[in-house]
Amino acid sequence: MRIGLIAPPWVPVPPPAYGGTEVVIDNLARGLQDLGHEVLLFTVGESECPVPIDFRYARPMAPIGSVIPETAHVLAAYKSLADMDIIHDHTFLGPVICGLRGMRRPPVVTTNHGPFSRETVPVLQEVAKHATVAAISHSQASQARMNSAAIPIAAVIHHGIDLEKYKPGPGGGGYLMFVGRMSADKGVHHAVRVAKQAGRKLVLSTKMREEAEIAYFEKEVRPLLDADDEVPSEIPLQQRVELLRHADALLNPITWCEPFGLVMAEALACATPVLAFDNGAAGEIIDSGRTGYLCRDEAEMISAIDRVGGIDRDQCRESAERQFSLQRMARDHDRLYRRVLEHEGGFLRRVPSADRRLVSA
Repeated sequence: MRIGLIAPPWVPVPPPAYGGTEVVIDNLARGLQDLGHEVLLFTVGESECPVPIDFRYARPMAPIGSVIPETAHVLAAYKSLADMDIIHDHTFLGPVICGLRGMRRPPVVTTNHGPFSRETVPVLQEVAKHATVAAISHSQASQARMNSAAIPIAAVIHHGIDLEKYKPGPGGGGYLMFVGRMSADKGVHHAVRVAKQAGRKLVLSTKMREEAEIAYFEKEVRPLLDADDEVPSEIPLQQRVELLRHADALLNPITWCEPFGLVMAEALACATPVLAFDNGAAGEIIDSGRTGYLCRDEAEMISAIDRVGGIDRDQCRESAERQFSLQRMARDHDRLYRRVLEHEGGFLRRVPSADRRLVSA
Protein backbone atom coordinates (compact mmCIF):
# COMPACT_ATOMS: atom_id res chain seq x y z
CA MET A 1 0.00 0.00 0.00
CA ARG A 2 1.24 3.52 -0.82
CA ILE A 3 0.47 5.71 2.18
CA GLY A 4 0.90 9.49 2.34
CA LEU A 5 1.17 11.06 5.80
CA ILE A 6 0.75 14.80 6.35
CA ALA A 7 2.25 16.39 9.47
CA PRO A 8 1.62 19.98 10.61
CA PRO A 9 4.29 22.52 9.51
CA TRP A 10 5.16 23.68 13.03
CA VAL A 11 7.58 21.03 14.35
CA PRO A 12 9.97 18.53 12.68
CA VAL A 13 9.15 14.81 12.75
CA PRO A 14 10.32 13.51 15.16
CA PRO A 15 10.38 16.61 17.37
CA PRO A 16 13.77 17.67 18.72
CA ALA A 17 12.09 18.67 21.99
CA TYR A 18 8.39 18.94 22.88
CA GLY A 19 5.85 17.73 20.30
CA GLY A 20 3.34 14.99 21.05
CA THR A 21 1.63 14.81 17.65
CA GLU A 22 4.97 14.69 15.86
CA VAL A 23 6.15 11.81 18.07
CA VAL A 24 3.02 9.87 17.10
CA ILE A 25 3.48 10.58 13.38
CA ASP A 26 7.11 9.46 13.52
CA ASN A 27 6.14 6.22 15.25
CA LEU A 28 3.28 5.60 12.82
CA ALA A 29 5.48 6.23 9.76
CA ARG A 30 8.14 3.80 10.98
CA GLY A 31 5.56 1.22 12.02
CA LEU A 32 3.81 1.31 8.64
CA GLN A 33 7.13 1.04 6.82
CA ASP A 34 8.05 -1.98 8.94
CA LEU A 35 4.77 -3.59 7.83
CA GLY A 36 6.03 -3.34 4.25
CA HIS A 37 4.10 -0.28 3.10
CA GLU A 38 5.51 2.50 0.92
CA VAL A 39 5.29 5.60 3.12
CA LEU A 40 5.80 9.20 2.02
CA LEU A 41 5.71 11.81 4.78
CA PHE A 42 4.93 15.45 3.98
CA THR A 43 6.48 17.51 6.75
CA VAL A 44 9.17 20.21 7.07
CA GLY A 45 12.60 19.76 5.56
CA GLU A 46 14.42 19.51 8.89
CA SER A 47 12.55 16.29 9.74
CA GLU A 48 14.68 13.19 10.31
CA CYS A 49 11.97 10.51 10.26
CA PRO A 50 13.54 7.46 8.51
CA VAL A 51 11.03 7.34 5.63
CA PRO A 52 11.01 9.30 2.35
CA ILE A 53 9.85 12.88 2.97
CA ASP A 54 8.63 15.82 0.92
CA PHE A 55 8.14 19.40 2.07
CA ARG A 56 7.03 22.92 1.22
CA TYR A 57 9.02 24.61 3.99
CA ALA A 58 12.59 23.65 4.84
CA ARG A 59 12.23 24.85 8.42
CA PRO A 60 9.32 24.84 10.91
CA MET A 61 6.92 27.75 10.52
CA ALA A 62 6.10 30.18 13.33
CA PRO A 63 4.00 31.21 15.05
CA ILE A 64 2.07 27.97 15.43
CA GLY A 65 -1.40 28.28 13.93
CA SER A 66 -0.63 30.84 11.22
CA VAL A 67 -3.26 30.29 8.56
CA ILE A 68 -1.39 31.28 5.39
CA PRO A 69 1.69 29.04 5.93
CA GLU A 70 -0.53 26.12 6.95
CA THR A 71 -2.70 26.59 3.86
CA ALA A 72 0.33 26.62 1.55
CA HIS A 73 1.72 23.58 3.35
CA VAL A 74 -1.39 21.43 3.00
CA LEU A 75 -2.07 22.45 -0.61
CA ALA A 76 1.49 21.39 -1.48
CA ALA A 77 1.00 18.18 0.49
CA TYR A 78 -2.10 17.09 -1.41
CA LYS A 79 -0.39 17.84 -4.70
CA SER A 80 2.64 15.82 -3.67
CA LEU A 81 0.65 12.85 -2.39
CA ALA A 82 -1.90 12.68 -5.20
CA ASP A 83 -0.65 9.30 -6.46
CA MET A 84 -0.75 7.56 -3.07
CA ASP A 85 -3.34 4.87 -2.39
CA ILE A 86 -4.49 6.72 0.72
CA ILE A 87 -3.63 9.94 2.59
CA HIS A 88 -3.60 10.20 6.38
CA ASP A 89 -3.78 13.88 7.30
CA HIS A 90 -2.75 14.94 10.83
CA THR A 91 -3.40 18.67 10.30
CA PHE A 92 -6.66 20.41 11.14
CA LEU A 93 -6.88 22.58 8.03
CA GLY A 94 -5.87 19.94 5.45
CA PRO A 95 -9.01 17.78 5.66
CA VAL A 96 -11.13 20.91 5.13
CA ILE A 97 -9.17 21.92 2.04
CA CYS A 98 -9.15 18.43 0.56
CA GLY A 99 -12.91 18.69 0.08
CA LEU A 100 -12.53 21.52 -2.42
CA ARG A 101 -14.42 20.87 -5.62
CA GLY A 102 -12.16 19.62 -8.38
CA MET A 103 -9.27 18.48 -6.18
CA ARG A 104 -8.14 15.07 -7.45
CA ARG A 105 -6.99 12.95 -4.55
CA PRO A 106 -7.04 9.45 -3.06
CA PRO A 107 -9.25 8.68 -0.04
CA VAL A 108 -8.37 10.68 3.07
CA VAL A 109 -8.21 9.63 6.71
CA THR A 110 -7.83 12.32 9.34
CA THR A 111 -6.99 11.92 13.01
CA ASN A 112 -8.32 14.58 15.34
CA HIS A 113 -5.53 15.14 17.87
CA GLY A 114 -7.49 17.75 19.83
CA PRO A 115 -10.85 17.84 21.56
CA PHE A 116 -14.22 17.69 19.85
CA SER A 117 -15.38 21.09 21.06
CA ARG A 118 -18.04 23.65 20.28
CA GLU A 119 -15.60 25.24 17.83
CA THR A 120 -14.17 22.13 16.18
CA VAL A 121 -17.31 19.99 15.85
CA PRO A 122 -18.97 22.05 13.07
CA VAL A 123 -15.73 21.95 11.08
CA LEU A 124 -15.24 18.21 11.55
CA GLN A 125 -18.86 17.56 10.62
CA GLU A 126 -18.07 19.07 7.22
CA VAL A 127 -14.81 17.14 7.01
CA ALA A 128 -16.65 13.86 7.67
CA LYS A 129 -18.65 14.36 4.47
CA HIS A 130 -15.58 13.65 2.35
CA ALA A 131 -12.96 12.16 4.72
CA THR A 132 -12.77 9.38 7.30
CA VAL A 133 -12.39 10.64 10.88
CA ALA A 134 -10.45 8.68 13.51
CA ALA A 135 -10.24 9.38 17.24
CA ILE A 136 -7.39 8.71 19.67
CA SER A 137 -9.44 7.59 22.67
CA HIS A 138 -12.97 6.52 23.55
CA SER A 139 -13.24 9.51 25.85
CA GLN A 140 -12.46 11.84 22.96
CA ALA A 141 -14.81 9.98 20.61
CA SER A 142 -17.67 10.31 23.10
CA GLN A 143 -17.43 14.11 22.70
CA ALA A 144 -18.21 13.71 19.00
CA ARG A 145 -21.37 11.79 19.86
CA MET A 146 -22.67 14.30 22.39
CA ASN A 147 -23.80 16.73 19.70
CA SER A 148 -27.11 16.78 17.88
CA ALA A 149 -25.37 16.06 14.56
CA ALA A 150 -22.78 13.52 15.68
CA ILE A 151 -19.52 13.08 13.79
CA PRO A 152 -19.09 9.50 12.52
CA ILE A 153 -15.94 8.04 14.07
CA ALA A 154 -14.52 5.28 11.89
CA ALA A 155 -12.05 3.98 14.50
CA VAL A 156 -10.62 4.71 17.92
CA ILE A 157 -6.87 4.08 17.79
CA HIS A 158 -4.74 4.69 20.85
CA HIS A 159 -1.30 6.17 20.31
CA GLY A 160 1.73 3.89 20.21
CA ILE A 161 5.26 4.60 21.39
CA ASP A 162 8.71 3.25 20.60
CA LEU A 163 9.29 0.74 23.38
CA GLU A 164 12.97 0.53 22.40
CA LYS A 165 13.44 4.17 23.45
CA TYR A 166 11.44 3.83 26.65
CA LYS A 167 13.10 0.94 28.46
CA PRO A 168 11.81 -0.31 31.83
CA GLY A 169 13.58 1.14 34.83
CA PRO A 170 14.02 0.14 38.47
CA GLY A 171 12.60 3.23 40.13
CA GLY A 172 14.10 3.98 43.50
CA GLY A 173 15.24 7.49 42.61
CA GLY A 174 13.45 8.98 45.59
CA TYR A 175 11.61 11.59 43.51
CA LEU A 176 8.35 12.14 41.61
CA MET A 177 8.24 13.51 38.08
CA PHE A 178 6.02 15.75 35.97
CA VAL A 179 6.33 15.94 32.16
CA GLY A 180 4.26 18.31 30.03
CA ARG A 181 3.59 21.89 28.99
CA MET A 182 3.66 24.67 31.55
CA SER A 183 -0.10 25.03 31.52
CA ALA A 184 -3.04 25.09 33.91
CA ASP A 185 -4.64 22.36 31.76
CA LYS A 186 -1.69 20.11 32.59
CA GLY A 187 -2.04 20.93 36.29
CA VAL A 188 1.56 21.89 37.04
CA HIS A 189 0.46 23.85 40.11
CA HIS A 190 -1.35 20.76 41.41
CA ALA A 191 1.75 18.61 40.90
CA VAL A 192 3.93 21.05 42.86
CA ARG A 193 1.44 21.32 45.72
CA VAL A 194 0.98 17.54 45.90
CA ALA A 195 4.73 16.90 46.04
CA LYS A 196 5.25 19.63 48.64
CA GLN A 197 2.48 18.34 50.91
CA ALA A 198 3.75 14.77 50.52
CA GLY A 199 7.27 15.88 51.39
CA ARG A 200 8.69 14.51 48.13
CA LYS A 201 11.13 15.90 45.60
CA LEU A 202 9.56 16.74 42.22
CA VAL A 203 11.42 16.90 38.90
CA LEU A 204 9.63 19.20 36.45
CA SER A 205 10.32 18.59 32.75
CA THR A 206 8.19 21.17 31.04
CA LYS A 207 7.92 23.20 27.84
CA MET A 208 7.85 26.88 28.75
CA ARG A 209 8.49 28.98 25.65
CA GLU A 210 5.27 30.78 24.78
CA GLU A 211 4.00 33.93 26.45
CA ALA A 212 0.99 32.23 28.06
CA GLU A 213 3.18 29.44 29.46
CA ILE A 214 5.62 31.89 31.01
CA ALA A 215 2.79 34.00 32.46
CA TYR A 216 1.16 30.94 34.05
CA PHE A 217 4.48 29.88 35.57
CA GLU A 218 5.14 33.31 37.05
CA LYS A 219 1.63 33.67 38.49
CA GLU A 220 0.69 30.14 39.59
CA VAL A 221 3.81 27.97 39.87
CA ARG A 222 6.82 30.07 40.85
CA PRO A 223 5.18 31.23 44.14
CA LEU A 224 4.91 27.55 45.16
CA LEU A 225 8.63 26.86 44.69
CA ASP A 226 11.23 27.20 47.41
CA ALA A 227 14.58 28.87 46.91
CA ASP A 228 16.41 25.54 46.69
CA ASP A 229 13.98 23.97 44.18
CA GLU A 230 15.23 23.33 40.66
CA VAL A 231 13.86 25.70 38.03
CA PRO A 232 11.60 23.78 35.60
CA SER A 233 13.27 23.07 32.26
CA GLU A 234 12.60 21.31 28.96
CA ILE A 235 14.75 18.23 29.56
CA PRO A 236 16.13 16.48 26.41
CA LEU A 237 14.58 13.12 25.51
CA GLN A 238 17.38 10.77 26.54
CA GLN A 239 17.85 12.43 29.92
CA ARG A 240 14.07 12.63 30.41
CA VAL A 241 13.69 8.91 29.78
CA GLU A 242 16.42 8.10 32.30
CA LEU A 243 14.69 10.27 34.88
CA LEU A 244 11.37 8.54 34.18
CA ARG A 245 12.98 5.11 34.54
CA HIS A 246 14.17 5.92 38.06
CA ALA A 247 11.19 8.00 39.21
CA ASP A 248 8.96 6.58 41.93
CA ALA A 249 5.89 7.81 40.02
CA LEU A 250 4.72 10.23 37.34
CA LEU A 251 2.28 12.91 38.50
CA ASN A 252 -0.26 13.86 35.82
CA PRO A 253 -2.92 16.03 37.49
CA ILE A 254 -4.64 17.11 34.27
CA THR A 255 -7.52 19.56 34.72
CA TRP A 256 -9.20 19.11 31.34
CA CYS A 257 -10.64 16.32 29.20
CA GLU A 258 -7.33 15.46 27.53
CA PRO A 259 -7.88 13.39 24.35
CA PHE A 260 -5.05 10.95 25.15
CA GLY A 261 -1.98 11.74 27.28
CA LEU A 262 1.12 10.30 25.65
CA VAL A 263 3.36 10.89 28.67
CA MET A 264 1.33 8.41 30.72
CA ALA A 265 2.03 5.63 28.20
CA GLU A 266 5.71 6.65 28.11
CA ALA A 267 5.92 6.41 31.89
CA LEU A 268 4.32 2.96 31.91
CA ALA A 269 6.83 1.82 29.29
CA CYS A 270 9.56 2.93 31.71
CA ALA A 271 7.84 0.71 34.32
CA THR A 272 6.90 3.83 36.27
CA PRO A 273 3.43 4.03 37.90
CA VAL A 274 1.20 6.99 37.04
CA LEU A 275 -0.89 9.08 39.42
CA ALA A 276 -3.42 11.11 37.45
CA PHE A 277 -6.61 13.06 37.91
CA ASP A 278 -9.44 11.02 36.40
CA ASN A 279 -10.09 13.26 33.40
CA GLY A 280 -10.16 12.58 29.67
CA ALA A 281 -8.52 9.35 28.54
CA ALA A 282 -6.62 8.73 31.78
CA GLY A 283 -8.88 5.81 32.64
CA GLU A 284 -8.08 4.15 29.29
CA ILE A 285 -4.35 4.28 29.99
CA ILE A 286 -4.12 3.64 33.73
CA ASP A 287 -5.46 0.51 35.40
CA SER A 288 -6.12 2.06 38.80
CA GLY A 289 -4.57 0.03 41.59
CA ARG A 290 -2.47 -2.00 39.13
CA THR A 291 -0.41 0.45 37.05
CA GLY A 292 -1.07 3.59 39.09
CA TYR A 293 -3.99 5.44 40.64
CA LEU A 294 -6.78 7.62 39.30
CA CYS A 295 -7.42 10.42 41.76
CA ARG A 296 -10.26 12.88 42.24
CA ASP A 297 -8.24 15.65 43.86
CA GLU A 298 -4.94 16.60 45.46
CA ALA A 299 -5.78 14.84 48.71
CA GLU A 300 -6.32 11.52 46.95
CA MET A 301 -3.11 11.96 44.97
CA ILE A 302 -1.13 12.66 48.16
CA SER A 303 -2.59 9.50 49.69
CA ALA A 304 -1.76 7.51 46.55
CA ILE A 305 1.91 8.51 46.81
CA ASP A 306 2.11 6.53 50.04
CA ARG A 307 0.72 3.44 48.25
CA VAL A 308 2.59 3.67 44.96
CA GLY A 309 5.46 1.57 46.29
CA GLY A 310 3.10 -1.41 46.26
CA ILE A 311 2.61 -1.20 42.48
CA ASP A 312 4.46 -3.94 40.57
CA ARG A 313 6.57 -2.05 38.04
CA ASP A 314 6.65 -5.11 35.77
CA GLN A 315 2.87 -4.76 35.41
CA CYS A 316 3.34 -1.19 34.21
CA ARG A 317 5.76 -2.27 31.49
CA GLU A 318 3.57 -5.22 30.49
CA SER A 319 0.60 -2.87 30.10
CA ALA A 320 2.59 -0.59 27.79
CA GLU A 321 3.80 -3.54 25.71
CA ARG A 322 0.28 -4.88 25.32
CA GLN A 323 -1.57 -1.63 24.64
CA PHE A 324 0.78 1.13 23.50
CA SER A 325 3.44 -0.21 21.12
CA LEU A 326 3.99 1.51 17.78
CA GLN A 327 3.56 -1.90 16.12
CA ARG A 328 0.04 -2.23 17.53
CA MET A 329 -0.77 1.32 16.41
CA ALA A 330 0.52 0.60 12.89
CA ARG A 331 -1.54 -2.60 12.62
CA ASP A 332 -4.68 -0.78 13.75
CA HIS A 333 -4.14 1.88 11.09
CA ASP A 334 -3.43 -0.76 8.45
CA ARG A 335 -6.85 -2.28 9.15
CA LEU A 336 -8.53 1.12 8.98
CA TYR A 337 -6.87 2.03 5.68
CA ARG A 338 -7.94 -1.29 4.14
CA ARG A 339 -11.56 -0.73 5.19
CA VAL A 340 -11.51 2.75 3.69
CA LEU A 341 -10.01 1.52 0.41
CA GLU A 342 -12.57 -1.27 0.14
CA HIS A 343 -15.30 1.37 0.46
CA GLU A 344 -13.70 4.12 -1.66
CA GLY A 345 -11.49 2.11 -3.99
CA GLY A 346 -12.60 3.79 -7.19
CA PHE A 347 -10.55 6.96 -6.85
CA LEU A 348 -8.66 8.51 -9.78
CA ARG A 349 -4.89 8.76 -9.40
CA ARG A 350 -2.83 11.56 -10.87
CA VAL A 351 0.86 11.41 -11.79
CA PRO A 352 2.80 13.69 -9.40
CA SER A 353 4.43 16.82 -10.71
CA ALA A 354 7.96 16.47 -12.06
CA ASP A 355 9.42 18.95 -9.57
CA ARG A 356 8.59 16.89 -6.47
CA ARG A 357 11.33 17.05 -3.84
CA LEU A 358 11.58 13.47 -2.63
CA VAL A 359 14.15 13.04 0.12
CA SER A 360 15.07 9.58 1.32
CA ALA A 361 16.05 9.64 4.97
